[in-house]
Amino acid sequence: MSNIEVLIRPLVTEKATALAEKGKYVFLVDKRANTRMVKDAVEEFFSVKVKDVNIGKVFGKRKRVKYAFKKTPSYKKAIVTLYPGHKIDLMHHV
Repeated sequence: MSNIEVLIRPLVTEKATALAEKGKYVFLVDKRANTRMVKDAVEEFFSVKVKDVNIGKVFGKRKRVKYAFKKTPSYKKAIVTLYPGHKIDLMHHV
C-alpha cells in the first residue's frame, strides 16, 4: 500500500475544526493502516513534520430508516499532531 492510499480524506467536523486550531488534524484512513504508515503519508503529501499520530476505530451504529434498521459503516480515523510552526491548509489540498 503506497503512502497516498493510506489517507482517504480529512474529516471536517466541529470537533476536528477545533482540534485544527491546536495543530491537530483528523483524517479518515484505510482500515489496514498503522501509525507509522499514517505519519509517513502525511509528511510526504503535505510536506510537514509530524510529532504524534493517534489512531482509533469508529464502529457503525444502528439507525432507524422508516420501518427498518440500517447500520452506518465503520471506519478508522487518525488524529495527527504537528510540530509547532507547521500547518496544513486543507482547502488547497482537497
